[in-house]
Amino acid sequence: MQRTTLILALVALGACEKAPPPPAQAPAAGTTTGDTSGAQRSPAVAARLLTPDPAKLDAAGPDSFTVRFSTSRGDFDVIVHRAWAPRGADRLHYLADNGFYDGVRFYRVIDGFMAQFGAHGDPAVARTWEGLRIADDPVRQSNTRGVVTYATSGADSRTTQLFINFGNNAQLDGIGFAPVGRVARGMPVVDSLFNGYGEAAPEGNGPIQARIAGEGNAYLQREFPKLDSIVTARVTKEWRGP
Repeated sequence: MQRTTLILALVALGACEKAPPPPAQAPAAGTTTGDTSGAQRSPAVAARLLTPDPAKLDAAGPDSFTVRFSTSRGDFDVIVHRAWAPRGADRLHYLADNGFYDGVRFYRVIDGFMAQFGAHGDPAVARTWEGLRIADDPVRQSNTRGVVTYATSGADSRTTQLFINFGNNAQLDGIGFAPVGRVARGMPVVDSLFNGYGEAAPEGNGPIQARIAGEGNAYLQREFPKLDSIVTARVTKEWRGP
């Protein structure tokens, strides 16, 4: 019963991810609005996150690539395979290549199930990406230990949120969760992520997604200070066919 509840909560993500309407005046490029995670973004990086180029978003990425996640617990590497899920891989390449995950918290870590992240700490950025959904990919790999997959709220609803499977979650395969890659190095780092808050109320004491969307990292830092975070996530290696 507990595992069924966890799966249903994962499927129902979209109901919690609806962002509030944008402010009357958009923030200036290079500033943050609720993201107190670290340094200011440069104007160029801010533009790529707040007003991404549609042509670059639709561009095909490498056949495979490695993303190094440097976190508050240490580093781990994910190898992404475009053949597994091309749309998802292309989106992840853009996000990692443009610093989207810097400062992002592992806000939903469920022991024995998965670690979820990808809700941006700046509400202005979160609003932008809520509307940039990608179509589903066929499920070509299974959700086993160490596999990285997009969170989804239903058909064609993937945006930026990912989860890393702690165990064999093959039951997710049949309901559309298409893996994009696997942790190739550093899985003990993933295993060590803080998991003391659990699910959001009423199942647990964890963060509420609507508040993350509206208040960003300011909310998480204030009320969930033990959450682990990503310092940087960058593409470190690429492989392309002939």
